[in-house]
Amino acid sequence: MKIIDIINSGKPTLSMEVFPPKTDDKFNSIKQATEEIAALKPDFMSVTYGAGGGTSEFTADIAENIQNKYGVPTLAHLTCVSSDKEKIDGVVENLKAKGIENVLALRGDIPEGFDREKCRYHYASELIDELKALGDFCIGGACYPESHPESETSYDDIRNLKVKVDKGCQFLTTQMFFDNNILYNFLYRIREAGINVPVVAGVMPVTNAAQLKRIRNISGSALPQRFIRIVDRYGENPLAMKQAGIAFAVSQIIDLYANGVNSVHIYTMNKPEVAREIMENISYIIR
Repeated sequence: MKIIDIINSGKPTLSMEVFPPKTDDKFNSIKQATEEIAALKPDFMSVTYGAGGGTSEFTADIAENIQNKYGVPTLAHLTCVSSDKEKIDGVVENLKAKGIENVLALRGDIPEGFDREKCRYHYASELIDELKALGDFCIGGACYPESHPESETSYDDIRNLKVKVDKGCQFLTTQMFFDNNILYNFLYRIREAGINVPVVAGVMPVTNAAQLKRIRNISGSALPQRFIRIVDRYGENPLAMKQAGIAFAVSQIIDLYANGVNSVHIYTMNKPEVAREIMENISYIIR
């Protein structure tokens, strides 16, 4: 099933992101975690793709298993910056063979020391062109409510985002954010710029204080004072921090739905218990 049809169904949707293992020996444990999340029956699940395509086979295998065993539509991430056309063609053919019809087209992080001048692909928009030529995929893209860290201005970021949409990106999924007002402002600005595809809001439940350093390094997301106070108060108490982090994420999600953002995507970090608690706390809201 195409993700765009799920998003456009008219009802609130809740989806989950999982990541594949980096090595063979981790495959079974991570597969089990993704299955536990799939058993919760989110509207769809996305499966990430390692830098340089190192987990591309695992991405396809996990996505296929979720879709076939649990009937949950899957969205396979695909990055392109350090791949050549032959590599991309091979990954796409594998996805098609496994029945995956939804792809999140990403540039991807640039590996340290990699010469971008030798890249076949420099932007996600170029990957979108390839995907459209290679199959009948529903194509999604990423967006940054606080602007891509490499963009000089927010205007440049939105202009580049419109290129992806004009190329054929059918929906957008946001990077994590912790202040909903940032998203609401971003939505206003992209609509003014003529970007009218659906936007799926990405929410990251922070269940331990150590996650904050990684979040800052990856996204540079602004942290509201009420969130900082939660971490300051409960960060040294793992059980309390987990409970407070889930509660904060739930409050974000409820506010998003209440303000007309009908599609929310949870960055689960492969934690079934976190996904389960969130779903239980909003079960009547997403009916």
